Amino acid sequence: MLGTSSRRRWLRNAALLAVGAALPARLQRIASAIEPLERAGGAKFKFSLAAYSYRDLLTGDSPKLTLEDFIRDCATMGLEGTELTSYYFPPEPSNEYLAKLKRLAFELGLDVSGTAVGNDFCHPPGVARDQEINGVKQWIGHAAALDAPVIRIFSGNAKENQSVEAAHRLAVAGIEECCAVAGEHGVMLALENHGGLTETADGMLKLVHDVQSPWFGVNLDTGNFRTADPYGDLAKLAPYAVNVQVKVMMQPSGGAKTQADYARLAKMLADVGYRGYIVLEFEEDEDPRVACPRHLGDMRAAFAPLG
Repeated sequence: MLGTSSRRRWLRNAALLAVGAALPARLQRIASAIEPLERAGGAKFKFSLAAYSYRDLLTGDSPKLTLEDFIRDCATMGLEGTELTSYYFPPEPSNEYLAKLKRLAFELGLDVSGTAVGNDFCHPPGVARDQEINGVKQWIGHAAALDAPVIRIFSGNAKENQSVEAAHRLAVAGIEECCAVAGEHGVMLALENHGGLTETADGMLKLVHDVQSPWFGVNLDTGNFRTADPYGDLAKLAPYAVNVQVKVMMQPSGGAKTQADYARLAKMLADVGYRGYIVLEFEEDEDPRVACPRHLGDMRAAFAPLG
């Protein structure tokens, strides 16, 4: 026998299906738009660090550190996970290299909480578009080899002489094509609010509602909105978040940079029952090996009472 909440959910879904069936075909796609994630057990927060935080240490002609060093630092900081940004891998990482990183993380008691790619799905059909899509598909395979459950992706930007509507359609098609492959590997694709089509919450939500795949969600980046009310806009996207990247600073439109209010972000995510990783993505000038442990401590203190 169904419990009260299950019965209500069944009735709601049945009603939605009935409404959808009655709609004209051109409207049924809208009716089947992605719903906020249903979560159980209340909020639960785990902590990770993005390799992008170490960008100046992992790049250059003679990098000061390797990804292995970064993973060890994550363990030293007492984290549950490590986010391995694709930018710092060899151009064609071998299976042996991926297995080596996976083993190291396991030995240190860390999840590979996710990875991240740079891509642009707004190119029109042609070589450039094929390269962007194939690059994401390749990294889906790499993420699966690393046991990384999620990849941060971008939408891209409208090109010269291209309408925003055309760019949006191309982005949706590219994301859906890649999601089909991601589902075969058990990897989520998480769209970040990162300028271009995703510069505003409305632009993000339009993509969220148009992409049709259970393997799609939002990578909520707390520092990327330059809107009048960044916290309010983040709250609109929080119900769809499958990964969260927290930046130290935030900057509203026309305002100065200010320290992020970790407690306010924690409440926002607790209110939607978010369960998953809170990933520090450090972008300030201070040495990240000194600054990141301090900020992670502050984040834990703010998030711990709520999850």
